[in-house]
Amino acid sequence: MRVFVTGATGFIGSAIVSELISAGHEVTGLARSAESARRLEVAGARVARGTVDSLDVLHREAGKADGVIHAAFFHALSHAGFGARLRVLFGGRPSGIVGRFTQAAVEADRRAIETMGGALSKAAPLVAAFPTMAMRAGQTAIETDLADPRAVGGARARSEQAVQALATRGVRASLVRLPPSVHDKTRQGLVTQLIGMARKSGVSAVVGAGANRWCAVHRLDAAALFVRALAHGEAGAHYHAIGEEPIPVREIATTIGHHLGVPVRELSAKEAARHFGWLAPFVGADNPVSSRITREVLGWAPRYPSLRQDTVAVSD
Repeated sequence: MRVFVTGATGFIGSAIVSELISAGHEVTGLARSAESARRLEVAGARVARGTVDSLDVLHREAGKADGVIHAAFFHALSHAGFGARLRVLFGGRPSGIVGRFTQAAVEADRRAIETMGGALSKAAPLVAAFPTMAMRAGQTAIETDLADPRAVGGARARSEQAVQALATRGVRASLVRLPPSVHDKTRQGLVTQLIGMARKSGVSAVVGAGANRWCAVHRLDAAALFVRALAHGEAGAHYHAIGEEPIPVREIATTIGHHLGVPVRELSAKEAARHFGWLAPFVGADNPVSSRITREVLGWAPRYPSLRQDTVAVSD
């Protein structure tokens, strides 16, 4: 199978590429830079130079592929094209930069999904990454739930809607929803940022009592789920890459504090906004998610180390 992968040299995407190649697929990966292209070639993949904004490249490569895995997303301003960066930086007041960046990233994601889905034959699958933080807070999200635009990550709901629109038109498009911590012994998603802030500030902080819950998955387990969804996923389906039961954020903060030798501190919402900045709403979000249906339907069974094990490795 010829598979086109965006985000192919990222933390999750590189694991997806390895999983695909190990399974005997021919992979073409999207690369922003010469260094990214070199890493893809070393991994055994072909290279398509461009970014998630390069709609002509996305259309061409998806049109040549038997399937697409879309794992790219703008996580930094440097990932965006020059025009998008200018709009984010100078398109309004400085206080609105984070909001403008979010909107630009979400819009680029939506356009990419529509462009690649439009180039695929109806029999060809498209699997897109999506955050569980876009689900309704405070209740355990299951696979049949839809994203909530009011959630802390709810701006991404438009990407989910784009996938659903493709499925309605007959494209075998589906989503893999990823928790806030996709981890291994080197990186842990948002938990990595909590570790960095604890090192810098001298406290391992939580919002309120820290009773809100996050889920996690090892990046290799996540990669395996993307490949299963590519092979067996149904049009319009949502699959949950949840490797562990929801973990109270206070437990995560306590583990970080123990291994860094810093105290855990409870912050009010106002204090959290100062301490965490734009990340504060995410740190305080209650985001429990179930993967029961995913495991039953796709036969997915996580088998790599837990977040608890990997947090110890990163903190040391």
